[in-house]
Amino acid sequence: MMRHRQQYPHHRRQPLGRSVGLDLEKGIGRRLGNGAATKVELEPSLGQRRASADINPVTDPDSERAGSKDVGRRLDKEKRKIGIEPEFGWKEEGRGLGNDLSVTGKGEGINGAERGNGERAMAMGSGDGVPKKDEVEIDLLADPLEPQTRPPFKSGLLCELMENPGFGRLFLYGIQHYLSLAGSLIFIPLIMVPAMGGNDGETANVISTVLLVSGFTTIMHSFFGTRLPLVQGSSFVYLAPALVIINSEEYRNLSDNKFKHIMRELQGAIIVGSIFQAVLGYSGLMSLILRWLNPVVVAPSVAAVGLAFFSYGFPQAGSCVGISIPLILLILIFTLYLRKISIFGHHIFLVYAVPICVAIVWAYAFFLTAGGAYNYKNCNSNIPTSNILSDTCRKHALTMKRCRTDASVAWETAAWVRIPYPFQWGAPTFSFRTSMIMSIVSIVASVDSIGSYHATSLLICLRPPTPGVVSRGIGLEGLSGILAGLWGTGTGSTTLTENIHTLDSTKMASRKALAFGALFLVLFSFVGKVGALLASIPLALAAAVLCFTWALIVALGLSTLRYTQSASSRNMLIVGFTLFISLSIPAYFQQYPSNSTLILPSYLVPYAAASDGPINTGSKGFVCAAQLCFEFSPIA
Repeated sequence: MMRHRQQYPHHRRQPLGRSVGLDLEKGIGRRLGNGAATKVELEPSLGQRRASADINPVTDPDSERAGSKDVGRRLDKEKRKIGIEPEFGWKEEGRGLGNDLSVTGKGEGINGAERGNGERAMAMGSGDGVPKKDEVEIDLLADPLEPQTRPPFKSGLLCELMENPGFGRLFLYGIQHYLSLAGSLIFIPLIMVPAMGGNDGETANVISTVLLVSGFTTIMHSFFGTRLPLVQGSSFVYLAPALVIINSEEYRNLSDNKFKHIMRELQGAIIVGSIFQAVLGYSGLMSLILRWLNPVVVAPSVAAVGLAFFSYGFPQAGSCVGISIPLILLILIFTLYLRKISIFGHHIFLVYAVPICVAIVWAYAFFLTAGGAYNYKNCNSNIPTSNILSDTCRKHALTMKRCRTDASVAWETAAWVRIPYPFQWGAPTFSFRTSMIMSIVSIVASVDSIGSYHATSLLICLRPPTPGVVSRGIGLEGLSGILAGLWGTGTGSTTLTENIHTLDSTKMASRKALAFGALFLVLFSFVGKVGALLASIPLALAAAVLCFTWALIVALGLSTLRYTQSASSRNMLIVGFTLFISLSIPAYFQQYPSNSTLILPSYLVPYAAASDGPINTGSKGFVCAAQLCFEFSPIA
């Protein structure tokens, strides 16, 4: 009897364990062409899928031929009506992420056959994995054509992408997601604002602004961007170049309104860079360079972002080892040794490691302060160092400022209600030098975000993002960066790389829960005391958390190498050289002495040497821009 094989030649099949039910282009799921959802279960013991679709073997040759022709004509007609965009997948040296998988059906049983690529091909037939003459092979894993409400298998997530778990769980999942990202959301202003010459009140206001922009842009991204469960916020990609601009020669000797001058300069640069990123996304230009963005490119780019702050992390945390060392050790104990402890079904020591450890050590620091551990005779932590006359007090001024929990006056001066508004620091200023820097940074941020899109899609069992999804996400990130520049957060707004670790830890992928938590961020930004409370965290405590966060970024970046041939000598050379040169070039610029008489702290020296480098031309602005780009671009 003639054997017929019905396949969809123009549709790429999904690998085993990947969702075939959700489409980020449409924002909904899909069904098979006949409108009937196929129920597929995963057998834990065998790792095989069991299909309960109604597949009846055809015994009459004429009926078989007629039926297959009718199905073929109907599917061809549907495919002409519905255009399905090709997938974007990472491929390295001829090896792609997607693997073909076929399912053949007779209805007599389930059998697994190994393909050459290691994937299991499920065959429903007589048991030997070879189709018989009277079998009809049906590709159940081809791209379906009509929407379905949920993926046809269990992905291991506590909450699926399109799932609505109810108000109570929405609140719980939304809050826990942002608590696990607290270090990335609030600690960048704790670093930048003091370096810009800002006071405690300005630090609190910037933190409130970051919460507002992060919440609003996350809601936008959830419904109009990639539609993936990703949090938008101030990215560490922008921190290194921002510190370079802050410590450039023209701002070092400013005394009056130094914070506002620098913030307005950063706002203008971020707006220009974000406009460039939006054009790059919505014009489709980003999709043209996707072919060059494989894991070998993304891995060292993301890892170098974390390595860029090795000279800042522990030197700042070490200014008060009494609270920073216990915090680092506590975080490591929670994440490495207590991670599997479950309380009411939640791995709280893994998911909430950072906020719980910060709360414990912060309370410990409060008791140390109240007990007089950081009291020195006739010394006051609120007096500026430049006004301290006593040598003894000047010696302990840094310890008091970094260790005491009452060193900040933000809580006393902050209003209960304060709504961040655009141009709150003044009108942005634009310059060619800083605008060129942030335009290059926007490209680096886009590469970082594409890696997050892809890793997140695989983590929550979706197909890899298509070029359309990538372009839409990058374009909306550009618009989000424009909002960040208008409101004045000090950095652009991009997808946070730490999302990957959070999703893997919480198993929560609900887009509604993420938007619900983002709404709470917006509400908290209107309460001035919330920003003031966060601004009063001792700087040494924040630096200790960032040591862990930056190390996590390095690990997440290098983890993308699992999608390529990590044993390839070519790939190893590219990754190793990129990481080495990203640390070596900034060290080269540090050999050029500064023209300013201002003495900078050692942890800021790597970010202040670019304006005094070896490039010399007739244009001072071009010289500064070129040297700044040379220094930070290998870092970021």
